[in-house]
Amino acid sequence: MSRELPVFKYHPDPLKTGAFARDEDGVTCDCCEKDTTIWYGEPFYAIDEIEALCPACIASGKAAEMFDGEFQDESSCDDVDDEAKVDELCRRTPGYRGWQQEYWLAHCGDFCAFIGYVGWKEIEEMGLAAEIEKDCEENGQQDIDHLREHMENDGHLQGYLFRCLTCGTHRIHTDTD
Repeated sequence: MSRELPVFKYHPDPLKTGAFARDEDGVTCDCCEKDTTIWYGEPFYAIDEIEALCPACIASGKAAEMFDGEFQDESSCDDVDDEAKVDELCRRTPGYRGWQQEYWLAHCGDFCAFIGYVGWKEIEEMGLAAEIEKDCEENGQQDIDHLREHMENDGHLQGYLFRCLTCGTHRIHTDTD
């Protein structure tokens, strides 16, 4: 029932981030109709209500094609100049769950990899505070003092950590409930 987990360039550890659920009893994939012990539920933007998708149907693009759906809204992404990268992110990469609207960051001309959910405490524990502060200052998108004081994992101000696939720079997107 369990199949090998494909590599997702823009979401390298979807089991760790909780994008995929795992249960030995398993479920049936709505796309290929095969049983799997690892599956994805949401976010998936489609007309049809989808309960579960196996990792293989996501990675191949079969699920997005079959249900005319997307895992990430193209209008809620930073801009990149390569339509193949947009297709890979939006139609073949499991998304993450945000409070309002998920947003995918880019850097060095490509989308970043989603690393996980963080508060300022986790940023400091990972030794990323100076890097995040510098990125926020350069991009003018976050009030660092506000993040230090209020950003808490699973709190009212949630942080979403990304890493550039080219240079390794870490970036943060935030959202409030």
